[in-house]
Amino acid sequence: MANQRELEAALEAAQQAGRVVLDAYRQFQAIPDAPIDISTEADRQAQETILSHLKRIFPGDALCAEEQTPALAGTASVGPRLWVVDPIDGTRGFARKNGEFSVMIAFVENGRLAVGVVLEPAKGRCTYAARGQGCWRQDNDGESVACRVSTTTDLDAAVMVQSHSRNPNVPSRMAQAVRPARVVETYSAGIKLALVARGEVDLYVNDYTQFHDWDIAAGDLLVTEAGGIVTGLHGEELRYGLPEAWQRSGLLGSNGHVHAEALKRLEGVQL
Repeated sequence: MANQRELEAALEAAQQAGRVVLDAYRQFQAIPDAPIDISTEADRQAQETILSHLKRIFPGDALCAEEQTPALAGTASVGPRLWVVDPIDGTRGFARKNGEFSVMIAFVENGRLAVGVVLEPAKGRCTYAARGQGCWRQDNDGESVACRVSTTTDLDAAVMVQSHSRNPNVPSRMAQAVRPARVVETYSAGIKLALVARGEVDLYVNDYTQFHDWDIAAGDLLVTEAGGIVTGLHGEELRYGLPEAWQRSGLLGSNGHVHAEALKRLEGVQL
């Protein structure tokens, strides 16, 4: 099967990094007021674990990753074969010790997402996909089970996932615009997109204008291979592997059934 070797390498790299992250997590002193841009030594160690594994197997591939670590030295950051890595997505969840963080690895081939892995080390959940082969979940080392997005068709009955609110008693502007039936909150874009892919929520919306490929690439493929849709907030196609790895269009990931109506309700939201 296409990209099978890349998928196996990504899964193994994620598991190796997950063990590094969990070891650090168990010893970490919680930081209740951890800032949004926090980075830890565990981020850097996990990234080196992932990149070293991938470089051994695919020495000519380009590497794009969040942290500045030695494995990136002398390696191209763009190319026809590109690995996109976020060693700990949702570092605030790690720092606050609430389990809401993930290891994210994506492989981009000629500008197209080909492999995506989102591992949640603290919860024992792994969601992964390869282009044309569907999306799968493996929880607590059990059997792999195919994932499909939810079947909700009415946006008014939908469940939306978003980042934690500063004030949980005040709806976010995204929630005010979309008007779902219920909102759940978690750190980590990877977890949010995995929730959509698993059919556990119906959509994920963010209005960020400055984020990067590593924040969403792996999760994007999970949703699309599970039958959903991922676009910018104005319906834009998201592109990966461009110089600087910037994403500036916000993001809407959904089960597909509620996508058009959600885009319509978001039309007035300024990025």
